[in-house]
Formats: sequence, C-alpha cells, structure tokens
Amino acid sequence: SVAGAASSGTSPSTSATILGPMPFASSVVVLLVVSGVWLIMTDPWLGLFAFLVFPLMLATNILYQRKVDYHYQVAQDELGALSEAAHESFDGVLVVKAFGAEERETERLAVISRRLRKARTNAISLRSTFESVIDAAPSLVNLAIIGFGAVRVRDGAMTVGELSAFVFLFTLVSLPLRIVSFLFSELPHAASGWARVQQVLNEPLQTPPRAAIVPSREAMVELRDVAAAHVATNLALQNITLTVARGRTVAIVGATGSGKTTLLHLIAGLVAAQSGTVRLGTSRVGLVFQEAFLFAESLRYNLTLGADISQAAIDRALRIAAADGFVADLGVSLDTELGERGVSLSGGQRQRLALARALAVGSELLLLDDTTSALDPSTEAAVLTNLRSLGDDVTTLVVASRPSTIALADEVVFMVDGTIAAAGTHDELVRANDAYRTLISAFEHDRHDGEDRGHH
Repeated sequence: SVAGAASSGTSPSTSATILGPMPFASSVVVLLVVSGVWLIMTDPWLGLFAFLVFPLMLATNILYQRKVDYHYQVAQDELGALSEAAHESFDGVLVVKAFGAEERETERLAVISRRLRKARTNAISLRSTFESVIDAAPSLVNLAIIGFGAVRVRDGAMTVGELSAFVFLFTLVSLPLRIVSFLFSELPHAASGWARVQQVLNEPLQTPPRAAIVPSREAMVELRDVAAAHVATNLALQNITLTVARGRTVAIVGATGSGKTTLLHLIAGLVAAQSGTVRLGTSRVGLVFQEAFLFAESLRYNLTLGADISQAAIDRALRIAAADGFVADLGVSLDTELGERGVSLSGGQRQRLALARALAVGSELLLLDDTTSALDPSTEAAVLTNLRSLGDDVTTLVVASRPSTIALADEVVFMVDGTIAAAGTHDELVRANDAYRTLISAFEHDRHDGEDRGHH
C-alpha cells in the first residue's frame, strides 16, 4: 500500500512503478499454466507440438542476445566518444578557429558519427530480424496446428470443436508470449546501459583531499614535509615545508613546471598530499585561476554565487580588486546579464571580477594562480597594495612573474623542480641566490622586449 511504502521509506511513485506490472505478470503466468494444462489434456500430441514455440523462442533469444549485445555496447561507447568530442569542440572553438582547423574538426566528428551510426544500424537490424521471427513464430505454429489438427480430426482423434477451441486458446497464449519476447528484445539494450552505470557506481570512493587538512591555530598556512603527485609514480611536489603568518602576502616564483600551481591546489584541497601534514588557519579559502570562469548570469550572481551578501560587501570587493572603475565605465548595473563565460569582457576584467568574487564571499586565504597576468603593471600593483592594506583579515599567496609585483610581497618562495629552493624577501634572494637572480633577469628581459614591441 501507499501508506506502507511511505512508512518503509520508499516513495509511492517508486512502489507503483515496481508493483504496477505485477497483476498483469501474474495473470500471464496463470494463463500460460492453465492453457498449457488444458492443451495437453485435450490432445497430448498436439499440445506438445504447440509448445514447440517455447524452445524456438528461447533459442532465438539466446542467439539474438549473443549477436546484439556486442553492437549495443559498441553503440554506447561510440555515443560516449561523440559526446566527449562534441564537448571538446565547443570548449575549444577559439583554438579551432585560430588554427583554421574547422574542416579537420568537422571530419573528426563525422568519423565518430559514422561509427555510431554503423553500430546502431547493426543493432537495429538485428533487433528487427529478431522481432520478425518472434512475430512470425506463433502464426507459423498456429498454421502447423491447424494442419496437424486436421489430420487428427480426419483420424477421429479429436473433434472439429476441440480443434477450434485448441486454435483459439493457443492464439490467446500467443499475445503474452509476444510481450515476453518484446521484453527479451529490450534486455541487451538495458544490460548495456546497466553495465555502464555499474562501472561508475563500482568506482572506489576517494577521500576528498580537504578531509586531510588539519586546522591550525597559529599560522595561516603550515606545510610540513609535504609531497604531492598528479600521477602516483611522478611527484609534482616533494619535501615542501612552509609557514605563512596571517595577513602576509607571499609571492610564489619559479620557472614553468616548478610546481607553483600544484602548491596552490594542494593548499586549496584540490590535490591530496601523498605524505606530510597540511594545516590551515581557516576554512574560507578562495582560489582564483588564471583563466577566470564567469557564468552566463548577472554580474551580481557572478560575484556572490547566489549567497546572501550585502551591497556594501560587494562594493568593497570590487574596490579592492580594482574592478569598480570599469564596472562604472561599462554603465551596467549588478543585475545586468553577462554573456556566456563573460565573453563581453576583456581578460583583465574577467580576472578582476573573479578576484572580487573571492573577496565578496569572505575568503580569508586568497590563492592567486597568476590571476593578474592579464592586468597592466600599475593595475596589478594597485590590486596587491589593496590586498596588503587588509592587514590580518586576508592572507595572500600569489603566483607572480613580474619583478615589480614580486617586490611588493612580504616574502618570496622560490620553487625549483617541485621543491622550495629558497625563501625570503625579494632583495635577499636577488643578493644570495644565483638561480633566482637569473630568473628575475629573464623576467625583466621579457618585459622590456614586450614594451619595445608595443612601441613599434
């Protein structure tokens, strides 16, 4: 009953879905049993002949499942490949256009589509053949019964009335047999989908990396002999020991591939530590990526993500991120809808809005993964100065590559090959560390080259 389903924690709709077919199924079973007994009692030989349809259906179904299972599995795999390829094409549309690869990308999708069409065509063809055989089998057996029964009537083994009743009853039995056969035809498709669902459900659950982070009552960030890896056999970070006091601004500097982004992801709880201890002085951590993601929603939603945040807090966040000026210049309100991924804004504007979002939601630890790369040096310096003015309210770790920006930090962490090679102020490292001095010189050289190209 519905009340019983509710009391057992099962929804009424689920109970109805499961129990609804039961009366029909039970009536089919009763019909088959009673009809079978009556057919055998009327004429044993003719009854046995009539029930030849059952092994015929069973053999056909076994053959069908063996053949069609493979094609349905291939079709499911190709559908997944097509969905993934289409998603990649939409996400990488700018790359495709920039390299003039529209035709090659279209052909790549067409090849996958053709494979999907072939697999589905093969599966549907087999299914059509199976259904035709199942539909024809009872009719063919019925014709054979009439022919064989006519011989029995001629020999006086049964009457015309008994033969007519026999044929009529077998016709009634044929309907549920066809329904059962239809269910058989759906089994391979359902089994293929079930296998894919089980593949996901059987994946072992992993403990979220954030669960291993321990609260700290002293420093904002404490890392003790930490190692981390994206691939188990290749450590991206090793022997990382770092302490960051509250309210400090720390610049993380290093060559490409030195582990700067991985370090931020480790602190944010996106990458699990293989060994060592990670301690944080807050749970309110804001990670701002270099590629700022904006929703196709209002400016207010992109800053608050739907949280109940006051107008004063939003204005303060925009001011600190140096975004209040361009928002006012755009002449839009906070309720103005942005385009998909903020397409109507420049890269620097998107980065500042992403930073303002992290500030608006009350982040006490800011992790900036080259977040200011699209800003001009003066705007970047203004943003970092604003962050430093917050005092102990906000602690900032920023991946930086501009010497002028690095010099504004309270401390610099210099990374080489996944380890912290040196730490100190910018001036201290320039004087004491040759590798750091060489890297800063390269940064300066790149900046001057960029300025020269801009003048020309």
